[in-house]
Amino acid sequence: MRNAGRWKRRAEAQRRPSLDPAAADGGSVEVVVDRLGARGDGIARAPDGRRLYVAGSLPGERLRVHVGAAHGDGFAAGIAEILMPSPERADPPCPHFGRCGGCSLQHLQDEAYLGWKLDRLTAALARAGFAGYELQPVVRVAPGERRRATFSAERGAATGARAGSPVRLGFTEARSHAVADLATCLVLEPRIVAVLPALRALLADVLAPGQRTRAVVSLLDGGLDLVLDLPEPPGPELFERLAGFAHEADVARLSWRQGALAPAEPVVQRRPVHALFAGVPVAVPPGSFLQATARGEAALGDVVRSATSGAGHAADLFAGVGTFALPLAAVGLRVHAVDADGPAVDALARAARGNPRITTERRNLFARPLSAEELGRFDAVVFDPPRAGAKAQAQALAASAVPVAIAVSCNPDSFVRDARVLAAGGFRLASLTPVDQFLWSAHLELAAVFVR
Repeated sequence: MRNAGRWKRRAEAQRRPSLDPAAADGGSVEVVVDRLGARGDGIARAPDGRRLYVAGSLPGERLRVHVGAAHGDGFAAGIAEILMPSPERADPPCPHFGRCGGCSLQHLQDEAYLGWKLDRLTAALARAGFAGYELQPVVRVAPGERRRATFSAERGAATGARAGSPVRLGFTEARSHAVADLATCLVLEPRIVAVLPALRALLADVLAPGQRTRAVVSLLDGGLDLVLDLPEPPGPELFERLAGFAHEADVARLSWRQGALAPAEPVVQRRPVHALFAGVPVAVPPGSFLQATARGEAALGDVVRSATSGAGHAADLFAGVGTFALPLAAVGLRVHAVDADGPAVDALARAARGNPRITTERRNLFARPLSAEELGRFDAVVFDPPRAGAKAQAQALAASAVPVAIAVSCNPDSFVRDARVLAAGGFRLASLTPVDQFLWSAHLELAAVFVR
């Protein structure tokens, strides 16, 4: 165990939250951390009974903390001094830890980190009444495997920019909208990290002082795919600058959009970019959703294929560009793929052209889920919704005669809610496979098989 003085120096280097005027002792109080909360913050009680969320702390630690602004049902707090560290505390490997909001649990030893993630999921299921299911070993990804990231960028004011680096590029800081300027990232695929200096220099030309933007970088077959959010359409001069950057930084495709919800328009495509699913290339539209890692995608696909073995006709709901639909069709299933994202559905339809086993449908499954009657023709249903889950679709599944349902989720809370809906409709949770592809964060992916 490293000495407490070292942790004091590290803690003091972290940004402290703004002080709450009502905090005892000028904002500094001594606490003992009780447990880790859902986002990885330590939860403690101030002497006056207020709940404190202490970033970078661990259960059992005795700390002196600075109490800050209101946060949820309590107050945010920053570590001033670690008086008694946890034996499970580890040296964070990333120099940005404590400021960058991308990783919240690098300070927790690996075995304890994995145990906490798994306990959070299984405890939530136990509270909801689930028992007797087969819990598979956690599938883990390694550092440097994440193939997609959304970066924030911010150009400083004309008089306040940092010398030599007028643009801050990285992830937002914990509990803040400020951007943590990244020199490295241990989670991301190295080819994404390598493009950051050139991207920072580009954004210094694109952004006016005080402006912010986002950049989505994905690593596909063919190379890097970059989507820039721009405040206004680029003129000829900026188009030329963007095309030059793509050549210099070896970006395969560069697109722009006016806001995250707007369609992306290509500026330059130097070579084809696609994703491969069961050997089928899909020309992925700019900014389309993909699983965070290839290893995680493969693990989830293995669960889906195994659970649908013997089925003749399956539905793939929230199908995206065909992550599960194409592999299922490759092993002989007929698959109906449904998603609200028009470009993604079109890309899948083009990739599956000539394959009679795949049909596609553009449909908002939140507003208009497949009904119990529509689901009646399927032997198995796969659904992989966003973090909010798929409550309405789960209700329709519960009312249907579908014998097998496979839920893929990146949010244990919404998953448990939807699982309860399925259980009320007669489904039994048969097996659960956790996939830790959001390394050092509180997020956990999973694939669950429900049967009647």
